[in-house]
Amino acid sequence: MNGAESLVRTLLAQGVDTCFTNPGTSEMHFVAALDRIDGMRCVLGLFEGVVTGAADAYYRMARKPASTLLHLGPGLGNGLANLHNARKAHSGIVNIVGEHALPHLVLDAPLTSDIEGIARPVSDWVRTVQSAAEVASAARDAVAAALRPPGQVATLVLPADSAWGEAGQVAPATTAMAATPRTPVADANIDAAARILGDGTPTLILLGGAACFEAALHTAGRIQAKTGCALMSEFYVPRLQRGAGRVNFPRVPYAVDAASAALAPYRNILLIGARDPVSFFAYPDKPGRQAPLGCHVMTVASVGDDLDAALQALADAVGARQTAPASVAQAQRPALPSGPITPEGIAQVVCALLPENAVVIDESVSAGRALGPATAQAAPHDWLTTMGGAIGWGLPAAVGAAIAAPQRKVLALEGDGSAMYTIQALWTMAREGLDVTVLIFANRAYQILLGEYAGVGAGTPGPRAAHMLRLDAPTLDFVALARSMGVEAGRADDLDGLASQLRRGFASSGPYLVEAVL
Repeated sequence: MNGAESLVRTLLAQGVDTCFTNPGTSEMHFVAALDRIDGMRCVLGLFEGVVTGAADAYYRMARKPASTLLHLGPGLGNGLANLHNARKAHSGIVNIVGEHALPHLVLDAPLTSDIEGIARPVSDWVRTVQSAAEVASAARDAVAAALRPPGQVATLVLPADSAWGEAGQVAPATTAMAATPRTPVADANIDAAARILGDGTPTLILLGGAACFEAALHTAGRIQAKTGCALMSEFYVPRLQRGAGRVNFPRVPYAVDAASAALAPYRNILLIGARDPVSFFAYPDKPGRQAPLGCHVMTVASVGDDLDAALQALADAVGARQTAPASVAQAQRPALPSGPITPEGIAQVVCALLPENAVVIDESVSAGRALGPATAQAAPHDWLTTMGGAIGWGLPAAVGAAIAAPQRKVLALEGDGSAMYTIQALWTMAREGLDVTVLIFANRAYQILLGEYAGVGAGTPGPRAAHMLRLDAPTLDFVALARSMGVEAGRADDLDGLASQLRRGFASSGPYLVEAVL
């Protein structure tokens, strides 16, 4: 058994059975091992950002890591943006990067690079294998690192000679994937939070991470009903379970002024799986921290802690064990609107037609901000957002979510500019036959940057600046792009057409793209 075979068998023994891949010469022995050994689903992405973005969303839905396979430092570099997003989401990924055979490194061949140096900023754990004999133990450690709460990117660098060399070692005996237990929250934190909730001052509980799953939200709703506190979540959430029958609350707005206004009433903010809210960028004469001056911000439980247990303990401490939760969303499908396509109209159509138990991938950027509040009463669904702000995440994330949850419909809400970063993901959707409906917001511009231009005080774009922020001349044809990669597609120029196209997409068992022209 060579090192590559040892690696595959070890990953399978640890429960890692999906590999998102874009390999090269140095990884051919690993590819051969994947070919010979049954059990690993191998999914090809035509760009490394598709591979890493898919692995991010796969973890969020499956709650276990997938493996990636990338080619040397440049291949890793191509996947960095979505590894950045994955690390911010605390997604567990076993990120395997091929390397030159160790004796070849001294020759400084054209593709030689500092792989560990490239990997460290987007990884929580990095190791380079030094021999075939240590591949199995290194792979086992990589899986354990990926599973460490709340989830980590573990990068394992595999030199070619470690892959082709004789391993002399079988896969370890461990056969069950088990994450390290989450850290219990100190009683003192719970007691302090309960005192704050009981003193009558305006208090917000800000939720993030696993506190945005249905059971935790139910508990938070009981605390809200008992104490009169407010609930919000961070704007970017790895996985928010929402819709009819679930506790409903707003996200902290993206825009600085709106966020500051939303948080202004509170004298206390209790963080459970969330961080002290800050603005996405710095703006002249605007605060970076969004909490009002004088507000007491307390971390009750960090994102890697046992958030379910923390909320249960807090509910008990305030006497909410038997209290019915507040703010439960009631099912309400609005009438389908007619007329020109607007962000508000799109939100109504999505709310009316969203299938039950769907997974929504949201990279709609500026045009989709109306979707959150408008879909609160839609059928129950999961809502996933990019966590690190690097665009080009949505289409790859739809691939990963669909593979992790094949029994569920996936709706990808995607800006046209963002889509072009990783448009190759459509090809993977077609090849794998994934049940994904992609809705492209075609406003023919980097619309968010037109707003940010003014927001940072740069004034009004002149002709050259405007030319750099628009996506026309030539106009992108997403229907043609999709069909060229094997994905059926249609265009909608009004809300009636949008509803018709979305129905067609949801009725399909494979991928379908809808281009909504705003």
